Amino acid sequence: MKSLALFAFAGCLIAADAHADDANFLSTFQGNFAGKGTVKVNTEAPTVNVSCSFKSDATTTSLSLDGNCRGLVMVTRAISADLRSNGTKYTGTYVGSRSGPAQLAGSRSGNAINLGIRWAKDVNGDRKAQLTLEKTSGNGMRLTVTDVDPKTGKSVVTSRIDLRRI
Repeated sequence: MKSLALFAFAGCLIAADAHADDANFLSTFQGNFAGKGTVKVNTEAPTVNVSCSFKSDATTTSLSLDGNCRGLVMVTRAISADLRSNGTKYTGTYVGSRSGPAQLAGSRSGNAINLGIRWAKDVNGDRKAQLTLEKTSGNGMRLTVTDVDPKTGKSVVTSRIDLRRI
């Protein structure tokens, strides 16, 4: 019985350390960021080069990204994401797709938060895609959206934006 209690106590300590680690991880996204990347409206569309800027607010249990990306001379799109964490699990919303607000859910793995996207309407033949928010350095982050091409069944990067703290 004593070993069972010790095991349970150790499990609580590990869970507390994991939560503290995620809180520290989220804080590394705090600040203003700018960068460049590529975007495809759908898996068959041509790639468009974009310049983006974001303001990021982070707490121990949440992350909010608010910004815009500009491409094709004067086309600008507002983009935002609001995430809440519960340990290593994340949920939230993404705004920026022409389909409307999307739901996000996933978990952290190493330096990345891997999120499933549920679009408001069908995009590329269904409502599913993946968003990865990755810490790339002390001052950088990468946002990558991948989707499945309905014709080939292959995974396609539909947007990839590399940002640096400014």
